Amino acid sequence: MSERSNRSNKSKKPSNKFNVDEWEPKTQLGQQVKDGEITNIDQILDKGLPIMELAIFDVLLPDLEEEVMDVNLVQRMHKSGRKVNFRVIVAVGNKNGYIGLGQGKSQEVGPAIRKAVDNAKYNLIKVPRGCGDWGCVCGKEHTVPFKVEGKMSSVNVSLMPAPGGVGLAIGDVGKTILKLAGIEDVWSQTRGQTQTTLNFAGAIFNALKSLSSIKGNGQNSKTLELETE
Repeated sequence: MSERSNRSNKSKKPSNKFNVDEWEPKTQLGQQVKDGEITNIDQILDKGLPIMELAIFDVLLPDLEEEVMDVNLVQRMHKSGRKVNFRVIVAVGNKNGYIGLGQGKSQEVGPAIRKAVDNAKYNLIKVPRGCGDWGCVCGKEHTVPFKVEGKMSSVNVSLMPAPGGVGLAIGDVGKTILKLAGIEDVWSQTRGQTQTTLNFAGAIFNALKSLSSIKGNGQNSKTLELETE
């Protein structure tokens, strides 16, 4: 059983600037980032290396913005009584080819948002962009390079290249995710219960992730799986 609460529609940047000098890496990959051996997130994503420290994102992608997509009050019955948690869906992106989607749960909204932001960073992917529509010859990276499809639960989403100036022909949830990914124009087709933000957002993210797997750039091609109620 779930009850929807107020939703925040403003994307924001983290307020606290990360101090690299005070960072003590706990992994070899983190140490390479701090030592300057790795200076670009693509050096990690292209090889499919697992990122186990959030500080790596703070160093290599300091311009990530956060967007709270949905906040739900979730109630479950246990033998000890009724358990109430907030479930939050958050998207992070730099509006220039990088996007992540995550979920967080807690008895308070603040901790749930922080968990969702962390989870979204761990799910971060690079989104190939291009000028894939036959009617557009601008040569800019403003749309998806070819048609892709994504699915989560009952929701199916198709994203298709669109010429410059069309904008994002998709629902509000899709607009938010695609803008954070740096996509300005797209046609879309949706099927299923798109009113469910969790499934709609997940289907769009999986469509974008399939761009990476088709291109074969080393990223994990496994689709995103978020817990549903």
